[in-house]
Amino acid sequence: MPVKKTIAKRIRQAEKSRIRNKHYSSMMKTAIKKALETEDADNATALGRSAISVIDKVAANGIIHKNKADNQKSRVAKHMATFS
Repeated sequence: MPVKKTIAKRIRQAEKSRIRNKHYSSMMKTAIKKALETEDADNATALGRSAISVIDKVAANGIIHKNKADNQKSRVAKHMATFS
């Protein structure tokens, strides 16, 4: 048990943010996976746009770095471009 109350509070806050970040990160990975697995042109654009939107939201919240977000968006856009 921590000696100081502030240390205990930081532990509680870190656990909450870890769970929240895990949720958003998992949501992003699932959206990317769905977008990259599709083989239908119409479906690919719709899922690709939603995946890019999720990636932007996760990056805006600071859960992933903006450069990683750009790399992920590039992967999705490259897959979408194969159908056009």
